[in-house]
Amino acid sequence: MTILIEQPADHNVPQLEDKKGLASENNEELFEFVLDGGFVMPKDIADNDGCVKPEALVSNDEFIAPDINAFGHTFRDYNVESGRQKSVEEFYRLNHIHQTYDFVNRMREQYRKMDRVEMSIWECCELLNEVVDESDPDLDEPQIEHLLQTAEAIRKDYPNEDWLHLTALIHDLGKVLLLPSFGGLPQWAVVGDTHPLGCAFDESIVHHKYFESNPDHNNPLYNTKNGIYTEGCGLENVMISWGHDDYMYLVAKENGTTLPEAGLFVIRYHSFYPLHKSGAYKHLMNEEDKQNLKWLNIFNKYDLYSKSKVRIDVEKVKPYYLSLIDKYFPAKLRW
Repeated sequence: MTILIEQPADHNVPQLEDKKGLASENNEELFEFVLDGGFVMPKDIADNDGCVKPEALVSNDEFIAPDINAFGHTFRDYNVESGRQKSVEEFYRLNHIHQTYDFVNRMREQYRKMDRVEMSIWECCELLNEVVDESDPDLDEPQIEHLLQTAEAIRKDYPNEDWLHLTALIHDLGKVLLLPSFGGLPQWAVVGDTHPLGCAFDESIVHHKYFESNPDHNNPLYNTKNGIYTEGCGLENVMISWGHDDYMYLVAKENGTTLPEAGLFVIRYHSFYPLHKSGAYKHLMNEEDKQNLKWLNIFNKYDLYSKSKVRIDVEKVKPYYLSLIDKYFPAKLRW
């Protein structure tokens, strides 16, 4: 559980020791979010609404977000004319038609059995060399490159938050659902932005127009603002469209990971762009969701903007990430 505590700025907390100027120079009191296991999030990082403060994102020695992606376009531009964009739009047409409440419920029941294969986290990372995400307008490199780019960028800016480094490394591992040994699901059932089912489809969702052909669109039980939910019910109780996010979350939980809840939140909702980019569906969040969203907003900068043609020396960084895997996960996991 995530809790809010009051703590003096000069209190001896190792995670904050002279880091990024977050300690108060005039001994003002800092309010910090403390995650499971004692992981601390300084007050300076985010505003009360869960949005990361701009000054917390960029400094002279931190990862700097680029203005354009590897294709020469702005990031997440779903309207620019290109062959890639046309395939991305077709992906979302299929996604929005077929992702229904009943479909997601069936997928969760089927895959939570974890009866397909037993392997380590790193073995799964290597499997992603075979995967390219067709929903992504910014990247066409193998997924393992993206995982390491994201993790290394976060590691540079937050060297003491090793749980966040590992979260970045594994956040997309659920994309193995595309492979035959994991069911060979179609792209629309594995990747892309996610959104809630069981309530109205918010207009901020990419290519919203295609929901008109979704059976849930005209179902009076599902097409109101709250649908089958109540305000403040918590995202844990909301059915989110099926894909690699929810699958990797289930894998981590079922295998007893010791990652803090904020790490699991990032894994589960990192593709939930209507929430963390547009602020949609916040009325369904509870207090713990609001605190964890602060970490997701931090993570999102690196997940999105670290996509580049810069290659990572896998063998050089591998020992570090193997040590984190050993710290937070069993040697072999059920998938």
